[in-house]
Amino acid sequence: MALWIEAESVELRPNATEDDLQTIIRAVYRQVLGNAHVMDSQRLTNAESLLRNGDITVRGFVRAIAQSELYRSLFFDTSSPYRFIELNFKHLLGRAPQDQTEISEHVRVYNEQGYTADINSYIDSDEYVANFGENIVPSARGNRSQTGIKNVSFNRTFALMRGDATSDAGKSAKLISDIGSNLPTKIVTPAAGSGAYSNTGKRFRITISKVSSGPRVTKGITTVEVGYAQLSQKIQTVHKAGGKVLSIAEVA
Repeated sequence: MALWIEAESVELRPNATEDDLQTIIRAVYRQVLGNAHVMDSQRLTNAESLLRNGDITVRGFVRAIAQSELYRSLFFDTSSPYRFIELNFKHLLGRAPQDQTEISEHVRVYNEQGYTADINSYIDSDEYVANFGENIVPSARGNRSQTGIKNVSFNRTFALMRGDATSDAGKSAKLISDIGSNLPTKIVTPAAGSGAYSNTGKRFRITISKVSSGPRVTKGITTVEVGYAQLSQKIQTVHKAGGKVLSIAEVA
């Protein structure tokens, strides 16, 4: 296998040398783990050997990392559910989620089928195969126009991609209010005191479907208003209680 690099695309091809293979391995770790430092003891040596022997493709190696305890400990165990979904889109599809429908679908898959099935839903998607196939390392795609992808994805991907590697370890979702309220995501400068746009002073109305147990199982609809800072935590609380978020709207 030989190595082919074009722009941000890194592909493993037949007759690759060990140096080529190590370039691929480093690129996959960097992409899927959000630039997190990987110690030798954390490396998935068995999966690396399978890739080296041709028993799995680059896509298989991506899958192994995303399903590993390392990935889970870095991004699932320490993040809000919406933040975890944001990061899966970033790490595995190279873009930000477009709308609430995409978020809700991954919440559904996880709740009904579990962690492994949700990770597979990204990697086995037509979108992944069309853009990366079997042997291209996933990379950021939000900086160029794409068929079937809304233009707002550029700004949202920019919001997820900017900053240093430690930004991926944040617990709170970056796009939850914009996506939930169907708001455009604005590009803001990081400089302090620049008058940049912020959602932090806004309030949001969450519409919730709640299930009540007892002699009869009933469903009810309720709404609650929270500030931006409490939004992610409230959604987590609803999900843990068995409820479902039907909509999130900014309070005028």
